Amino acid sequence: MSEHHHGHEDDHGHHHHDNHFTDMEARVKALETVLTEKGLIDPAAIDAIVETYETKVGPRNGARVVARAWSDADFADWLKRDATAAIASLGFTGRQGEHMRAVFNTPDTHNLIVCTLCSCYPWAVLGLPPVWYKAPPYRSRAVIDPRGVLAEFGLELPEAKQIRVWDSTAELRYIVVPERPGGTEGLGEEALADLVTRDSMIGTGLALSPEAAR
Repeated sequence: MSEHHHGHEDDHGHHHHDNHFTDMEARVKALETVLTEKGLIDPAAIDAIVETYETKVGPRNGARVVARAWSDADFADWLKRDATAAIASLGFTGRQGEHMRAVFNTPDTHNLIVCTLCSCYPWAVLGLPPVWYKAPPYRSRAVIDPRGVLAEFGLELPEAKQIRVWDSTAELRYIVVPERPGGTEGLGEEALADLVTRDSMIGTGLALSPEAAR
């Protein structure tokens, strides 16, 4: 059974852009095209930089938040009560991350984050949103068939495990705190952070085992 938590309203700053560029996206695309034609930039290099910020540099902030929650029970409790303040205490603040809520995976419950109307995403802790997060198929199917969507990401969950779908808004964004992998009792925060992936903080994946992270 899935529980869906929706909080979108027309005045929340959302706009529908399923098949169209926003004004800013159009400007960026036009600039990229001009610079490419002039031979000033290499599109492949841009793609590589974006990929790095999507999957490595950006999500590192969130990984540190999760690692602190795993290793510090007081911080984990604070994160549950007031994620915005707890995350800010680690120095991670900024636009798209002013109001945060942390949802914790448990043996009985798995959490999944989506933005059904556009692509609200906690940039301050997760970096750039992946392309699939903004795609209409993910935004619609994550609500209708979350278990099927997770299976497409290679995440097969037991039927008995509940999946809760959280719908981000312009006012409130989410971060998933994945379950801590086994065999990590002796690891420090930096090593623990290495186990936290971007997808595990969205809910489309799990944290890595120590063996998988090597």
